[in-house]
Amino acid sequence: MKYNTVVIGGGLGGLVAGAMLTKFGKKVLLLEQHHKPGGCATTFKRGDFIIEVGLHEMCGLEKEGAIKQIFNMLEINQQVELLQVPELYAVLSDKEKFVFPHSYEAASKALIDKYPEDEKGIKRLMKLLAGIRREGIKLPHTPLKRKLMYPFMPLLYPTLVEASRHTVGSWFDKYITNENAKLDLLAHIVYWGDDPYTLSMFYYGLPFSSFIGTGGYFIKGGSQQLSNQLASYIEKQGGCVLLGKKAEKIVTKNDRVTGVTFRDSFNKSSEAVTIACDNVVANCAIPIVPDMLDEPHATSLRKQIADKTNACSLLNIYLGFKSDLETYGVKHYSNSIKGDDVKTLKDIHPNNTGDWSKRSFVFVDYNKVDAQLAPSGKSVGVICCADYLKDWDELSKEDYKAKKEEVAQILLGRLEKQFPGIRESIEYYEVATSKTIERFTSNTAGSVYGFAQSKQQSGLKRFRNNFLISNLYFASAWAFPGGGFEGSMMAGFLAALQMNRDKIWSECDDAKYVDQRIVPLSGRKKIDEKTLELSFEKPAGFQHQKGQYAILNIKKPKITELDLPYRWLPVVSSPEDAILRFNIPQDNSSFQKSCDLLKVGEKALIFGPMG
Repeated sequence: MKYNTVVIGGGLGGLVAGAMLTKFGKKVLLLEQHHKPGGCATTFKRGDFIIEVGLHEMCGLEKEGAIKQIFNMLEINQQVELLQVPELYAVLSDKEKFVFPHSYEAASKALIDKYPEDEKGIKRLMKLLAGIRREGIKLPHTPLKRKLMYPFMPLLYPTLVEASRHTVGSWFDKYITNENAKLDLLAHIVYWGDDPYTLSMFYYGLPFSSFIGTGGYFIKGGSQQLSNQLASYIEKQGGCVLLGKKAEKIVTKNDRVTGVTFRDSFNKSSEAVTIACDNVVANCAIPIVPDMLDEPHATSLRKQIADKTNACSLLNIYLGFKSDLETYGVKHYSNSIKGDDVKTLKDIHPNNTGDWSKRSFVFVDYNKVDAQLAPSGKSVGVICCADYLKDWDELSKEDYKAKKEEVAQILLGRLEKQFPGIRESIEYYEVATSKTIERFTSNTAGSVYGFAQSKQQSGLKRFRNNFLISNLYFASAWAFPGGGFEGSMMAGFLAALQMNRDKIWSECDDAKYVDQRIVPLSGRKKIDEKTLELSFEKPAGFQHQKGQYAILNIKKPKITELDLPYRWLPVVSSPEDAILRFNIPQDNSSFQKSCDLLKVGEKALIFGPMG
């Protein structure tokens, strides 16, 4: 059995790369360690709520832009609905409010009306941002063209050259005088990094210009809709998406990649499997790749990344509310609450690394659009701020849990201060730290943005998709162009284009990996009014003990409203039985209704055993 490409990681970069390659007619196998595709572009269910993991608002949706082209080519538009948020963000304080609108004209007017003394600098900024976007999307994709064009960069890309010479802090300090104007413009800096004096002006400008010019968007039903559609496209085109499979080794011979070895993430007794391939796409974090490689490649990569710094991580408090939040004075989709000690641009980084009682944060109210994350009358929101693994990594399990609760109470108290009465509406909250992100995505230090977007690590200085082994490609937030939804998808798109041009292909057989965890329903029985028992054929190699559980994922759920197609369930059958039995609570959820409609012979994917 052989594949043209094995993609390691099912984040957006890996999904787009895999989908594009299948569109080009390549035989693709994608491996994702989690039980769902998407990386940070995922959702999970808590009670009545669908919780969005990572998306607040995405950019890059210009009419003729690359993301729109990707969506058209991969049939995303047929299944995924994009919702424009009402405005970019609102900056809130005890004294005043500044609302940052969409469009260059409206944004310029709002900023100049508030800061007339900085009219010249604001206009210069808007011109710079528009130029960064215009020139940035025209950068040459191939190494040869980039090399030939380099001497002419100041002439062909003058705005990019100016931006690449500055950090955000150095540019703002040079052209804008009012510190409050600078802070309003950087109210969402945590979406890029944590320090304006290390953040590249080029990288800041590329997405920010799109947010201003075209607006920010949320995906109806959550970002899992996008990830699922990309995974479905790969399979529809004849590729294979294996969830719950973790790559352990990239096999090399004579300085070329020849295969990938992987193992089941949930079944610890499973055997390792090696699949031969023409090439590999590493969608995983670059710092974990050396451990998968043989020498000399492992040492070579370690040396190349040794001096690289990682971006900050994020802390999220996911929130489910009993009511609409307009009652408590929440007027805007994205609300920036600045720390009391942030008076100038130089205060931002100390604040982001400082005390939780003062740390700046963003609060998103998803109900300001038709997000479809909560039932009518209820709401979903999130508190988001900068976070660092070093603050959590050495804590014991008990201390970690206690600190999460302490931080939650501090930030919820500050949310209550900004929106009096809002705490009485909280039905659910849950804290996700940098440690959580590292656990679920394997991003080193929980850095969702990969290597920090400093002047030294952004733009043309960032790792390109192919720099180590001729047929090993990188497509993630850690490579060019960088993190965020747009950046990650572009990384996958650019890698696939480069691979399609390169002569790295050979004939493949028709054999495909058969996922033996996908099994048919063999029986059903109503235990009582509150419980339905489903029986499935036992997957090969599934050896459980009493008290263990598994994830039951219905392959083609018939009802999906406000739900996800899986549950973590105890295995109620005995280890000696030839079948697996699960009890499905009759809780009126869409998952329960889909289970009720499941017919004998219809299939589910079973992960486990665990516990």
